[in-house]
Order: sequence, then C-alpha cells, then structure tokens
Amino acid sequence: MANLDDAETDGASCGCKLGRVADKYDLTGLDDDLIAYWTGDADEQLSTRQLATYVNQQILSAALANADIPPREGEIENTYRLLTDDVSSGTRVQTRNELQRDGVPVEQVESDFVSHQTVYNHLTKCLETELEKPSDEEQLERSAEKLSALQNRTAAVTSDTVSRLDQKDLIDIGEFNVTVSVTVTCEECLREYTIRELLNNGSCDCQS
Repeated sequence: MANLDDAETDGASCGCKLGRVADKYDLTGLDDDLIAYWTGDADEQLSTRQLATYVNQQILSAALANADIPPREGEIENTYRLLTDDVSSGTRVQTRNELQRDGVPVEQVESDFVSHQTVYNHLTKCLETELEKPSDEEQLERSAEKLSALQNRTAAVTSDTVSRLDQKDLIDIGEFNVTVSVTVTCEECLREYTIRELLNNGSCDCQS
C-alpha cells in the first residue's frame, strides 16, 4: 500500500489538484472514468458535482484500504455523507474519531477532497475534454426524463407518507394509488397539456 504521507507528486498526470491526488491514492483509470461519465459514453452521464462526489468517495475508499480496513457494502457512501453532508456536529466528530482510531488520516483525506470546479477544470484544461451540444431532440428527451423522474419521486414520497400515517392510525385509508399529474396551461387560449404532450407537440395549438 502507498504511504499517503510520503506520496510523491512528481509523477502526477497533470499539475492540478485532481491529478496529484489521483496519483497519490493510485486511482488508476480515473481520467478515463471521468471522461466517460461526463460525456455520456458510460451507461449514465454525471454532472461535475456528481463526479466530485465520485472522486472523493474513491479517495476515501483508497484511504480505508491503506489503513487495512475492508469496507462493507455501502460503507464508503455513508461515511462520506457523514463527513460532508449537513449532519449534526456530534455525528461528524464521532465519524472522524472512529476513522482516526482505525488509522485513517482524516484531516489529510478531507483536504484532498476535490470540488466540482476542480473536476471541471481537470476535464476541460488537463484532459482537453468538451461536451458536445445535444441536439434539440436530445434536449427535449432529457427534459422529459427529468420531469418524469421528479413526478415519480413525488408519487413515491407521497405514497410512503400516506402509508406511514395510516400505520400510525393518524389517517384511515384502504388500498390506494398515488398519481402525480402536471399540466401546463396556455394563458392565451387556456388550452391544457400534460408536459409530455407539450414537449411532443413543440408548441401550443394557438401558436402553430
């Protein structure tokens, strides 16, 4: 295992922070992964904020491996959340103390975490990667998928809330279904469309 305190940076693939920490933690193949996820060549396309989380979780995973701590399933994601998300100070302190007790240099690891701007600069300047502008059809489809996901999320949260209230006898309901429908109304002709209809049509009838 690499010694994080003595890690050399002379062999970094580039001079930016992300390049240095990638070499420091021996994150081989990281550049290829970042390009694939950012451009959409992978199974999914991630934003630079999501990629920063991905990189930082890789850093945390490498730090645990260097401390001979075999991570359990989901442990990396949860530990990173406890270190970075809006949790109570007591929870964060407890998490940091446990990592330090296990031999993880927490302060060093946290200082090596990268921001989404660092990821963006690394992709565009160091790796000279550009995003192709999506076609009009692709933009419409991505928008439709995003809105559909939001509707599904709203329906799931509503269903879960109703179920919990019913279990606590705060409301009384039998078997139920939750449907979330979003409509867009043209203020000129008062015609209503579902969001999918509007995106498919491309305009209101009164505009065509």
